[in-house]
Amino acid sequence: MKLLIIGGTGKTGQQLIRQGLERGHTITALVRNPKKVKQEHPNLHVVQGNVLERESLNKVVLGQDAVLSALGHKRFILPSTVLTEGTRNLIAAMKQEGVKRFLCITSLGINESRYRLGLYYTLFTIPVILYFYFRDKARQERLIRVSDLDWTIIRPGQLTNGRQKNTYRHDENAGSYILTKLISRADVAHFMLEQLKKPSYVRKAVGVVG
Repeated sequence: MKLLIIGGTGKTGQQLIRQGLERGHTITALVRNPKKVKQEHPNLHVVQGNVLERESLNKVVLGQDAVLSALGHKRFILPSTVLTEGTRNLIAAMKQEGVKRFLCITSLGINESRYRLGLYYTLFTIPVILYFYFRDKARQERLIRVSDLDWTIIRPGQLTNGRQKNTYRHDENAGSYILTKLISRADVAHFMLEQLKKPSYVRKAVGVVG
């Protein structure tokens, strides 16, 4: 398949690129700084661009079979709309170019999965440190849900840099009200790529934990 990956310089995005290439996909990675992409492969095309700039998107979306977003940022302290506006632009480009399949990583603790990232995140991390970031993620999810795309929202637990095990758990009620469930970025990428050939979670939000 031809896949467009957004957020390819992040740690989860790097896993999506690596595993996607291993599966034989043709990957286009839209990144702000191409020098941060260390992988090289005949089927990897790195394109400089920014999801906040609408003109960056149409050309890279055209001809893709699916778009996978691992978009993130580190603007935790102040209000931000990077995820919301970037996703809005991406959805508009996909609609214009006729690309339907969209998979996007957000997080447990968002919208109806609220409280499912465990007590520590529910009582401290989200309201004190990640309040604005999670508000942006919540708006991002709502934009995706009202689109007419064949979307899947992937909500991982706390991300780690652990090894790929492929033994994770996933369902619409994943997570815990008490404990913070962990999952490696490698396993999140594996799950995300698996959904390209499975209809189970089309137009659904699914939690995934180790």
